[in-house]
Amino acid sequence: MNYNTDKLPRKQLLSLQLDLSKFEMASEDEKAQHETMRESTTFFRDGMRKLRKNPLAMMSLIVLFCLVLTIVVVPMFYPYSYEQMITVNGKRDKTAKNLAPMTYSKNEMKAIEEGQKIFPHLFGTDELCRDYFIRVLYGARVSLAVGLFASLIVLVIGLLYGSISGYFGGKVDMVMMRIVDIIYSLPDTLMVVLLSVVLNQILGSALQGTILARVGNNMISLFIVFGVLYWVGMARLVRGQILSIKTNEYVLAARALGAKSGRIIRRHILPNCMSVIFISVALQIPSAIFTESFLSFIGLGVQAPMPSLGSLANAARGGMQSYPYKMVFPAIIICLIVLSFNLLGDGLRDAFDPKLRR
Repeated sequence: MNYNTDKLPRKQLLSLQLDLSKFEMASEDEKAQHETMRESTTFFRDGMRKLRKNPLAMMSLIVLFCLVLTIVVVPMFYPYSYEQMITVNGKRDKTAKNLAPMTYSKNEMKAIEEGQKIFPHLFGTDELCRDYFIRVLYGARVSLAVGLFASLIVLVIGLLYGSISGYFGGKVDMVMMRIVDIIYSLPDTLMVVLLSVVLNQILGSALQGTILARVGNNMISLFIVFGVLYWVGMARLVRGQILSIKTNEYVLAARALGAKSGRIIRRHILPNCMSVIFISVALQIPSAIFTESFLSFIGLGVQAPMPSLGSLANAARGGMQSYPYKMVFPAIIICLIVLSFNLLGDGLRDAFDPKLRR
């Protein structure tokens, strides 16, 4: 339908009437766009779509994927082991001590001249004639495994504790939160030292010959400390979310229909705060990795000869002036892992937090 703007009444000076001469009719394509409904999506798919638009988060995800792929696949084909000392013709090569990156020892040079093929030492060797590249890879593997396992412990304990405290409230919430306040006051480093001494006496003989013996009492005590101390932040976060969600109408409707408390928490409350929990776990992983690296740096981490990024940095501290590259390699890996997880956590928060979504 066409309108003749010449026949429209003139707009008065103080009138609220719209001046139709300043508008134009919509085209057929524009009308079709308004008639097309927006594609339905879920909360997770919508959050992942927003996450893919974050370049820093995607770059961090790519870095973490490449790093995990490297530390898992490369040791399968690498000719050296993390505890293997360099040998030439079946004998230990004492000249392969503290080699620079991409260099050979004197005995290896002689063997190469004789026609043998020897794989180069990409990051050089350490003071015990062991390949440094494979030790850095295993150190990154240990640090990542500690971070993921510790975050899983924090998630399970904090989720259960915070859900019960926030849902039931009242005296139950008051007592449980006072326990959290007490745990907050315990020094984590001191607890690791004490547990290491106690577990060394109790479990020293019991762990011999098992896979846990290679991990060491220090790492077992570290996992116990994560399970005892580090879940309180997650518990408080989950409690706060449940306190705000449990007053919604759908929770009241589930109670009116006779649903049990466990079902209400599992089916109605936790799914609505999973985004915050997911983000918190992503940010907990670098914190656990940094804690493990710090404890390994002061000698409370993995047991030798198993390497860790912190223990490698501690071992390289004595030769900073002569062999600075030994400190550089594990420090770069720690920075990459922690920075990538932090950036990924920030991206997840921007994508899944309803308060930050536009």
